[in-house]
Amino acid sequence: MRILYGVVGEGMGHATRSRVLLEALTKEHEVHIVVSGRAQHYLAQRFQNVHGIWGLTIAYEGNSVKKWQTVLQNLQGAVAGWPQNVRQYFDLVEGFKPDVVVSDFETFSYLFAKRHMLPVISVDNMQVINRCQHDPALLAGHEESFEASRAIVKAKLPGAFHYLTTTFFYPPVRKRRTTLAPSILRPEIITAKPEAGEHLLVYQTATTNTHLPEILKQSGVPCRVYGLRRDLKEDVVDGNLTYRPFSEAGFIDDLRTARAVVAGGGYTLMSEAVYLHKPLLSIPVGGQFEQVLNALYLEKLGYGMYVKELSLDALKTFLSRVPACAEALKGYEQDGNVKMLSALNDQLAQAYEHRGHWRMELAEMDGKA
Repeated sequence: MRILYGVVGEGMGHATRSRVLLEALTKEHEVHIVVSGRAQHYLAQRFQNVHGIWGLTIAYEGNSVKKWQTVLQNLQGAVAGWPQNVRQYFDLVEGFKPDVVVSDFETFSYLFAKRHMLPVISVDNMQVINRCQHDPALLAGHEESFEASRAIVKAKLPGAFHYLTTTFFYPPVRKRRTTLAPSILRPEIITAKPEAGEHLLVYQTATTNTHLPEILKQSGVPCRVYGLRRDLKEDVVDGNLTYRPFSEAGFIDDLRTARAVVAGGGYTLMSEAVYLHKPLLSIPVGGQFEQVLNALYLEKLGYGMYVKELSLDALKTFLSRVPACAEALKGYEQDGNVKMLSALNDQLAQAYEHRGHWRMELAEMDGKA
């Protein structure tokens, strides 16, 4: 079949997990990909028919989202971005007539599907916020942020044919047409052999988190740091800290041999750490409740620890918990991507079979999906 696949470009997690699914889909189907941001270059190196579009970006200050700066830069970007997206839209209409749309939290492909009455399969981890039921005790103190985030997620891809939601935690599903599936893992992660080393793997999305290095220095623990200095061409050693340029192979090797991980609350790295049984100290980016929810479940399961802000005391507390977290992680098992790929193929087949009259069938089942 012909598939239009949309990938949101903010953060690289969406691109790396989409790569796994696209490698499988492109073997059997004709696929065109629409993607924005850094993810465009990543996917264009690996696949044909990659269409660059404009997408939303996020501005950071410290370890928090800078809301008004985010709004401003997106308004500025939209001036040139929307015309570009319109051109891409007409190019796709003229040259490619998809049967089904798959969206990894990406808006352009979703709107394309709605315009052409095509079934949309949502594939991402964000829908767990809206389509699952969460223990009020877990959300205590976060109720306002949770409701705001749920409203945003609900409005992102409403009325999709099906929602495949990746997760390492399994709250009760509260909406129909929702399947919880294990995390999508890069083949390099699946084949990695975990070893217990001495260093901490430290990853930060925001380069503005300038207080982090001093805390890591004070700990005295060897740290291999990614993300804070993106212009590096080689390692830079500063006491117990080693700043490293990004290398997929180097990063995975540092992850598999790490004592533990210090990172934000982004789902992709967290899910990889869980799979490799690496305890994780999560410091979610301020203003992104999805990361907070990931961290809350991580801590609840005993796989790691959640802190709002990093301090030396918090880091020492986490290090004391690492053995217990490692023991809890021994209970986590996952058979690669088998379940996720099976679920995706099943939903694609159903969407293809029911295209053209799927809206009526869904309305009969649950008109408010």
